[in-house]
Amino acid sequence: MRRIFPLLLLALLAANAAPQSGRRGVTKPPAPPPERLSEPPIVVSQPEAALAAIVSGALPDSVRTRQLQSIDKGSFSLADFTGKVVVVNLWATWCGPCRMEIPEYEKVRKEYSGRAVEFVALTTEDPRTSADRVNRFVREVKFGFRLGWADRDTARTLMNGRGAIPQTLVIGSDGRIISHWTGYSRAQGGDRLRQTIQSALSEASPAAQKYR
Repeated sequence: MRRIFPLLLLALLAANAAPQSGRRGVTKPPAPPPERLSEPPIVVSQPEAALAAIVSGALPDSVRTRQLQSIDKGSFSLADFTGKVVVVNLWATWCGPCRMEIPEYEKVRKEYSGRAVEFVALTTEDPRTSADRVNRFVREVKFGFRLGWADRDTARTLMNGRGAIPQTLVIGSDGRIISHWTGYSRAQGGDRLRQTIQSALSEASPAAQKYR
């Protein structure tokens, strides 16, 4: 009996230790919640027809004629500026490079005052949630472009598969895209814009090159 008792005791201890070992020690902590962005990401996938129109060098008529809501009041479309060189800048208040780019672009805009060049800046933010912030920003920086909201379809088409901002498009007086670039290069953005506008004007008809 004295031999049997220790064996029973060891068996009981082993049975009690089994469920406490192994799995409890390696249980992974719960995954952290996903990071919440202040603005929804811009999805740049788009129908093949729209992509083909951009690749061919011209904006689709559906984008040219679409009414865009102005930041202050009213609306406009890119088709309103047919016959002019049109600069389109895609930006947002939360975009640091966009903020640095604006003063350089403003200098170029003033240089072409009275010329057949229209400067349009479209924010990719949502007017339902960002109107106060955007209006406050444009008052502080005195952004002199024609300002409007880029709806999702317009933003997708203008961005043409490029998912970052700022982006700039220069559209010739004939509606053909002269140049399209993404990002900001310090102290070079204004020069690039100036040179591209001058190139677009030189290719335009004589009437488009004159002062209005």
